[in-house]
Amino acid sequence: MITVITGASAGIGRATAREFARRGDAVALLARNEEALEVAAREVRELGGRALAIPTDVADAAQVEAAAERATAELGDIDVWVNDAMAAILAPFWEVEADEFRRTTEVTYLGQVYGTMAALKRMRARDAGTIVQVGSALAYRGIPLQSAYCGAKHAIRGFTDSLRTELMHEKSGVRITTVHLPALNTTQFGLVRTRMPRTPRPVPPVFQPEVAARAIVWASEHPQRREHWVAGSTVMTILGSRLAPGWIGDRYLAKSGFDSQQTDEPADERRRETDYLFSPVPGDHGSHGPFGDEAKPRSRQVWAAEHRGAIAGAILAGAAAVAGAALSRR
Repeated sequence: MITVITGASAGIGRATAREFARRGDAVALLARNEEALEVAAREVRELGGRALAIPTDVADAAQVEAAAERATAELGDIDVWVNDAMAAILAPFWEVEADEFRRTTEVTYLGQVYGTMAALKRMRARDAGTIVQVGSALAYRGIPLQSAYCGAKHAIRGFTDSLRTELMHEKSGVRITTVHLPALNTTQFGLVRTRMPRTPRPVPPVFQPEVAARAIVWASEHPQRREHWVAGSTVMTILGSRLAPGWIGDRYLAKSGFDSQQTDEPADERRRETDYLFSPVPGDHGSHGPFGDEAKPRSRQVWAAEHRGAIAGAILAGAAAVAGAALSRR
């Protein structure tokens, strides 16, 4: 299998590259940080996969198209394309500059649009292939301090739903699915641009990036499911936003949403000069952030969601056995 992953130099993308490598895929790794990409490529090879590092800014459609062309020429026809690249700024909306909002939108939303364009150009010609959009619980529920990121994730949902129906209309063999993720212990919180007084952190409960990576690989193997909700916190966020968006969402987040995204430690003043928004932060940052002590390595909800058919069958079989026993006693 030939897999392309955007945002592959760190965090979720980096962990996802390792998961695809474990099943023997050839992986094209797209991101801006060349040094980190080379380390990620080495990890893929050590796990038994082939790797191709392609420095790419996903906010530039021409660069994404060129990366797809190179991946196809050097690795082969693309089977799976994972759109993972993202950017954010942590600040109240009125403190965000126009160029910062635009850059977050270009990377997080348009990066997925451009990746999907490049993938579809090749997949539709073969009538085969799978596109995995990496979404978030925040695609359903906006939270304070992340207006640009939440807006982009909501946009991805609308764009993907529209495209899915177009593919269904032409009875295409190309599949598209979305994986909505919870808070994760990634390098994001050490690299994100912030104007808050304290150090950024993920909103609890927190999961390790491998939870997301395994779910993304599984989703690529089961693209008939339109969406995959990862972890109980994601399920509760999405359902809560549907059932009681004002009481559960707005009021609760207005009260808790600022503190829950910051540690007790003051933010480093130098971060305004060293964040990743407009240019990559030099060095290899890996896939894990500093919250490993609280991050969960797995999710029972994910296991249940992936095995829901077997679980339902077992429940029905149990119910039938109970009913049969009751009839026998009669």
